[in-house]
Formats: sequence, structure tokens, C-alpha cells
Amino acid sequence: MHTPIGIVGHSGYSGAELVHILARHPRVRPVLLDHREPAGGPAICGAHLPERLPFDPQAIHEKGIPLVLLATAADVSMELVPALLAAGVRVVDLSGAFRLRTPERYAAWYGAVHTQPALLAEAAYGLPEFCRERIPAARLVSNPGCYPTAANLAIRPLLEAGAVDRSAGIVCDAKSGVSGAGRKATLANSFCEVTGNFSAYSILKHRHVPEVLLVSGLEEREFSFTAQLLPLDRGILETIYLRAAGVGSAEELLAIYEKRYAGEAFIRLYNPGRLPNLHAVARTNFCDIGVTLDAATGRAVVVSAIDNLVKGAAGQAVQNMNLMLGFAETEGLL
Repeated sequence: MHTPIGIVGHSGYSGAELVHILARHPRVRPVLLDHREPAGGPAICGAHLPERLPFDPQAIHEKGIPLVLLATAADVSMELVPALLAAGVRVVDLSGAFRLRTPERYAAWYGAVHTQPALLAEAAYGLPEFCRERIPAARLVSNPGCYPTAANLAIRPLLEAGAVDRSAGIVCDAKSGVSGAGRKATLANSFCEVTGNFSAYSILKHRHVPEVLLVSGLEEREFSFTAQLLPLDRGILETIYLRAAGVGSAEELLAIYEKRYAGEAFIRLYNPGRLPNLHAVARTNFCDIGVTLDAATGRAVVVSAIDNLVKGAAGQAVQNMNLMLGFAETEGLL
């Protein structure tokens, strides 16, 4: 028997990736939940397509759907989550609606009022490599942003080990494919604006910064982050600059990662002298990490790469779903 799993926002890039992953999952099957009728109705039909249902929380519960994946905008997630939870349906939310801990923090970074502040404290942050203990029993899991996923997986092990001179600060130079901005058409993301181009955006005010601070434990003054748009469809590569403390070689930095990520299925570490790239992680749920260190100056560079639509969104959501439903964490993802 395959457990039915609802997907809202299945027409967006992350939602479509969810459909693709769940369609090959050995334990579940996707059910497309239509919250807002797409213009002109469904584009395609056929006997082998996933089941479609209107979004009705009580009907979803009665249908035996235990969990819904929301690939929706933050305001839509805030609208839908309370009704789903009230109907006894668990949720993994891919938006930024429940990633921060207070409504004040949300308002400061997202520029909007949070309409469900009581759920901020309840939501479990869904970065399994660091937050696994709360996820299995949670009613609501907030899937991390793509940039913070790549950043925190690279930064936190070194901070935990005391291998960073925090007084020197950390600089994260992050580059993403255009799908990270979502499917909604905008001038900035149109073909003629993006192709053959390379640009920075949201400098010093990117809404993913507080997630990095929340998980890593860094203060805002210690962390400089710049997001840049690549003329590619998918992928994130972050080049992270820091001063090492108490270590004298790239091999020692690598050993810190090897100890922290022993047994983690979705972290791949590179030997010194080799660095990850976007081709290596495309359409996978892996985060690839490579390190270099100049022993004379203590300058260290960490390169972290993920697919923004998989480990940065849909794949990590399925990872969380697996934990919540008691499945092997890797099911459907390897």
C-alpha cells in the first residue's frame, strides 16, 4: 500500500519537483490538491497522472492523507496551515512562513505581519542533519531555505568545533540558478534580463540571513551574505571565507566534517585539492562540501553546493516527510 501525500502548489518549480520525487517513492503516492484553480484548468490529463482533489482540510483527512506538503507562498501557507492542523493533517511547509521564531523577527526580515504567531514556536525547523530530534513527532515542519541549507551545513560543524576565528567574521558569497526565485513571471527573471548576465541582489537584507544565524549561532555582525543570480535553471554554489582557529591544514578541517557527518547519507565531502560544482549535485539531494586552507595566514575557503530545488526545497521536504512518517530517511531520494 502506498500512503497518499498531498501537495499544494504543485504547478510551481518546487511543487513539480515534489510530484516527481513522490511519484518514484516506494512508500507513498502524490495527491495534487488544488487550492486555487490554475488559469484555464489543468494543462494535461490522463489515467497515469496523480489523483487530484480540491483543497478541503476535512476531506483531506477523511481521504486518509496524513501529511500535506505546501509549496506555496508564505501568506498562503499561513492561511492553510491552521486549517490542516485542526483537521489532524500534518504539514511540511516549504515557504518561509514558519522558519523564524518570533513575529517581530519575521516582520523585520520579510516586511510583512505574521498572521499565525502562535505557530512559530511550535514549528520544527527541518534541517535534519542538525534538527532531527524534533522532526519525527512534529505536526508542523518548516523546510529550510535553499541558501541557509548550503550555508549552515558548511559553517556549523566548524563553529561547533571551535575552528573559526569569529572576530574575523564569515563571508558567504552565494550564487543560485533562476528557479530559486519561483515560477511567477517578473522582469528581473525574464530570459533577456538573465541570459549572459550575472547580478547581486538583496544585499545586506536577504531574508534567508536570519535562518543562517538561527541555526549556526552566529551574530548578524559576524556574518556577511551576498546572493547572486546565475543564468542557469537550478543549483546553488556558496563560497564561504573565514579565518581558521586551532587548525593548521585542510586535512584537519576535513576531519571535523568527517566526524560531524559520519553516517549522514546526504553529505558528501571532498578531499583537499578538490572542490564541488553544480553538475555534481544537479537533481540530487546531496550537499557537497570541499575545503581549502592557507596555513601561513589561517585563511580558509569552504565551497558548498546543492540543487536548490532538491536539497534546497523538495528533496529536503521529502527527507522530513520520511522522518515524520517513520520511513527510512533516504527513501525516494537515493
